[in-house]
Amino acid sequence: MIDIPNTSGTGMPALAVPPLTCDAHMHVYDRRFPVKGGFVEGATVREYNRLQQRTGTSRTVVVNPRASGVDNRVTLDAIAQLGRERARGIAVVNTSVTDAELYALRAGGIRGIRFTLYTLDNAPTSFDMVEPLARRIAALGWHVQLHWTADQIAEHADMLLRLPCTIVLDHLARLPQPFGLLHPAVAVIHKLLDGGRTWIKLSGAYLDSTAGAAGDYAEATVVARHWVAAVPERMVWGSDWPHPTEKQKPDDAQLLDLMLQWADDDLTRKRILVDNPAALYDFPMPTP
Repeated sequence: MIDIPNTSGTGMPALAVPPLTCDAHMHVYDRRFPVKGGFVEGATVREYNRLQQRTGTSRTVVVNPRASGVDNRVTLDAIAQLGRERARGIAVVNTSVTDAELYALRAGGIRGIRFTLYTLDNAPTSFDMVEPLARRIAALGWHVQLHWTADQIAEHADMLLRLPCTIVLDHLARLPQPFGLLHPAVAVIHKLLDGGRTWIKLSGAYLDSTAGAAGDYAEATVVARHWVAAVPERMVWGSDWPHPTEKQKPDDAQLLDLMLQWADDDLTRKRILVDNPAALYDFPMPTP
């Protein structure tokens, strides 16, 4: 039994994850670094280390929180605390970023940039920044990570198909219910997937679920299984701890155990939890 902030429940997950399992989406909030509202208490590296004891993950991708804007110091610090051998990060930058700053971010463990535009309130970036920044970070081997609504994905389909770099879609691609897989964005996403450079994060099951925890996020399972069946080699899993959008925090053991439903066998789960994130985030590949 491990009591940890920003998660409900204290039990261990049923899924025994393989060595080098990566949590490919989490955030750190630390009072040593300024934020513009939306601070989450009890979400430092110290608390996250306790969550790792519960879930069994050993590699981590720290995503710069929306509240930090384009100040990535909290994420760089978290990577350093967790250890460069087992942590990477996703930064937030705008078009004023210099090449020197991008190279410094790479040296600190950053491997992509995020556009959190599902709501435009206080957004530190904009849609017109995506293409110019994508061209710049493509040379670094980075990707763009998009937390967009399904409507936004459909609306900006032409732009997405033009991007010269890898694309990572957050949180199951945010398909709203009850439309789910019937949403027009699904056809756009399949075109992107067919291009070979688009990935999807199996995370945030609670964001577009009406079934909720009591219903084991049933709609999310339908969506996740669809994506896993399409391109299992380009799926990664993330906890989204400390769940900044949620007032009632989910049970991280339950969220991890969804992988037992989302992928049918141990080999596919290992691919999603270990091999795929190693390739996407430039971790050393596990030995066979």
